[in-house]
Amino acid sequence: MSAPLNPLNPLNPSARLDETDRRVLELLGRDGRASYAEIGLLVNLSATAVKRRVDRLRERGVVRGFTVVLDPDLLGWGTEAFVEVYCRERTSPEEILSALRQFPEVVAAWTVTGDPDALVHLRAADTRHLEAVIERIRKERGVQRSRSSVVLSQLIG
Repeated sequence: MSAPLNPLNPLNPSARLDETDRRVLELLGRDGRASYAEIGLLVNLSATAVKRRVDRLRERGVVRGFTVVLDPDLLGWGTEAFVEVYCRERTSPEEILSALRQFPEVVAAWTVTGDPDALVHLRAADTRHLEAVIERIRKERGVQRSRSSVVLSQLIG
């Protein structure tokens, strides 16, 4: 495990984020499909200047990619489960993340303390769909086994 980055260290990517960078990131976080021109209007920059900033943020690893966030309710994915994932020794969090990223049914995932290596929140159309996703996750390299809990109802949320 690496040491946390010192916010005052100039090699730390966050040390070099100015207010405009932060605002561009906030706007992209809200709408990853916003055009550079739209963002530029809100931060008082040209579309070209916004693109250069985003390109620099990507080069530095601050922005690692763009993704689609699906609405499970609109997809009809009303079945939920929490899956504890147990991995083989020396399976890094990055490997777990890489394996889980390919599943649109994954709502969220965390590394956790205790016996499981990760806790994964899934949404699926029904139990058959849920079972198929869990089986596909279990076939991923590094995954040894899993244990699932299907959500019956949400008490607080």
